[in-house]
Amino acid sequence: MARNKKQLPVLQSVTITDVAAEGKAIAKVDGLAVFVSYAVPGDVVDIQLTRKKNSYAEGRVVNFVSYAEKRSVAFCEHFGICGGCKWQILPYEEQLKYKQKQIIDNLVRIGKVELPEISPILGAPKTTFYRNKLEFTFSNKRWLTEKEIISEEQFAHMNALGFHIPGMFDKVLDISKCWLQGGISNQIRNAIRTYCLDNDYDFFDLRNQEGLMRNIIVRTASTGEIMLIVVFYKEDKERRENILNYIAETFPQITSLLYIINSKANDTITDQEVITWKGADCIYEEMEDLKFKIGPKSFYQTNSEQAYNLYKVVRDYAQLTGNELVYDLYTGTGTIANFIAHNAKKVVGIEYVPDAIEDAKVNSKLNNINNTLFFAGDMKDVLSENFIDEHGQPDVIITDPPRAGMHGDVVETILASKPKRIVYVSCNPSTQARDINLMDNEYKVVRVQPVDMFPHTQHVENVVLLERR
Repeated sequence: MARNKKQLPVLQSVTITDVAAEGKAIAKVDGLAVFVSYAVPGDVVDIQLTRKKNSYAEGRVVNFVSYAEKRSVAFCEHFGICGGCKWQILPYEEQLKYKQKQIIDNLVRIGKVELPEISPILGAPKTTFYRNKLEFTFSNKRWLTEKEIISEEQFAHMNALGFHIPGMFDKVLDISKCWLQGGISNQIRNAIRTYCLDNDYDFFDLRNQEGLMRNIIVRTASTGEIMLIVVFYKEDKERRENILNYIAETFPQITSLLYIINSKANDTITDQEVITWKGADCIYEEMEDLKFKIGPKSFYQTNSEQAYNLYKVVRDYAQLTGNELVYDLYTGTGTIANFIAHNAKKVVGIEYVPDAIEDAKVNSKLNNINNTLFFAGDMKDVLSENFIDEHGQPDVIITDPPRAGMHGDVVETILASKPKRIVYVSCNPSTQARDINLMDNEYKVVRVQPVDMFPHTQHVENVVLLERR
């Protein structure tokens, strides 16, 4: 007979003392680190342990004994359920303080390098409605909230259009209002849901892979242009045309209305044909005197306003006079490369995704920039000794790698190329600190500028300037 798993204890009247990785809060109980979500330093809570190891434990708050003095009221009705914006209950000034601390802790603990005075973090001008892209999922398995379950109400339908519940691939929380994207994004989503419900459209069954309505992606630009991509699981010409015509008539503000038939097992659209139903096949973003073409598959920083502030830091750190050869590693769609091109002699951009490189070339042409060169391929393979021999020894290297940081071979090639300066942009302070440690013998950290791109989350960007010793 199977033995019942022993119930872990409830820790009572525990004081939350700090913020840890992944946006969780941390408490210390008899030397044991306990991690919980949806609490802030200063809260006194009862914690039901859910997992216990030798050096740490995880749990959930089952009761608030008292609330911290520095605490905010969550403004979103979906807080604590959808899994996003976990720091709503932390005042924004406190969020910035802990993000700054995260940068310093990683550079000291992992980087183990001598540091200059670190500049105060650049807070975001807008803390809500700051994203220019959101994706919503249709599901016939709506996630029921605890309140709905307790009510024992029988629901007429279980359809949802919203966000995946963390750890539940086939469960989607129906979103009424999302505070991440402004403009008419919420109106578009809610109108589409209502139309589908009123006209008996099948919401996607993620587990059984069936149904008609799969996803929508809303992209907005500072120019006021709006892109909507409607993703169907299968072709149903009459229903597809009816809903696309309804959207076009209801929201004439949409400047790019596109659709995709995606019958494969995952939601990615990079390998899918995108068909223009109405308007243009792209939208445009503006930054200073530059225009950037944004297609349905294009990567662009999701916080446009703060991306501009980030790029200004990069340009400032690069200290370009017009005579430098710059390598822009992990260039994406070439936004940084094109942003700094007027200040450099030549910019060479490298990126893994071929489609992104094509976007980068288009953006150079769009802005009459003639001193950029872009190459697609795996960074550790493209950036080689032969590549540098062919294209020249860089004076400045700008690198903005993914969360995993740079491959060891890439670090070695950078060191061998001996640029005067390296500007390292990172969305993951721990891997950035690791890579900086590898370069410490030959490069010293002279400036550090944290930038908050994602308010109400634990994520933080950081820009570091390294100079040859």
